[in-house]
Amino acid sequence: MPQYRIIVDLSERQLYLLDGNTVTRAFPVGVGKMLTQTPAGEYTIINKQVNPGGPFGVLWMGLSKPHYGIHGTNDPSSIGGYVSHGCIRMHNEDVVALSHLVPVGTRVTIRQ
Repeated sequence: MPQYRIIVDLSERQLYLLDGNTVTRAFPVGVGKMLTQTPAGEYTIINKQVNPGGPFGVLWMGLSKPHYGIHGTNDPSSIGGYVSHGCIRMHNEDVVALSHLVPVGTRVTIRQ
């Protein structure tokens, strides 16, 4: 049984999926702007919502920090930049693939 956890590296703008201590997947992400930075820390995924509407693409995975999440986007050109209001933004196909792998309760580390 995989022991998945997620590390989001803000300076690299990458999300890493780890099984134990081994990186199994890496995805480019968009993260918070200077004035609305993505908060570093230790969180967990607390819920998932398909087709949340608005700018959140096809899927939302809420974090244990209220109002923050990992989600898709309706603006794929924003991936890789400092663009969001603090959330972690992914290509829609990437967030769906990630969602199929990680259950609610998965640990998420956000680091500078």
